[in-house]
Amino acid sequence: MKLDDLKKHLQEGQVYRREDLAKWSKSVDRHLDLLLEEGTLQKLSQGLYYVPEQTIFGQTPPNEEILIRSFLKDDRFLITSSNAYNGLGVGTTQLYNQQTIYNHKRHGQFKLGNRHFNFRIKPHFPKKLTQEFLLVDLVNNLDSLAEDREAVLRNVFSKAVTMEQEKLYYSVVEYGSGKTKKILAPLLNQTKL
Repeated sequence: MKLDDLKKHLQEGQVYRREDLAKWSKSVDRHLDLLLEEGTLQKLSQGLYYVPEQTIFGQTPPNEEILIRSFLKDDRFLITSSNAYNGLGVGTTQLYNQQTIYNHKRHGQFKLGNRHFNFRIKPHFPKKLTQEFLLVDLVNNLDSLAEDREAVLRNVFSKAVTMEQEKLYYSVVEYGSGKTKKILAPLLNQTKL
């Protein structure tokens, strides 16, 4: 297939793996080099490419969800950040410049384009962020936060009693580490965590 035929399959804003492009090209590596050289594609990481979307402000980076879905070859993941804890009102105020991706396939620090992601394999995580999950996740990650841990934990206890107990209990059971379960057990009036 010719380069122009391959270009017909490319869409602005989409992320492609090398193997996706190989379906449309018999000379994928040569075509990749040409597409990168002319700016039709941008390389995000080894084997991962992006067709830049043009706006009046210039080229935009790929949508985070599309990028992560393509990188993982899976749509079972949850994007979060320690910044999300700030919305709980428990005394966390620091801003972090890295996102955490809970997933079932990849673990480690990865740079995709100009962004850094911390991929963590977790057996269980919700499909979307909830206040209860964030509270449990905060306690799971308490040791990695820059704030005063004791002060944050006191505020966590105050916040926990205002939450819907059934949802909080479920989040602790499903997503809490052993240490988190031990810390939060007295608040839930449940003996079997």
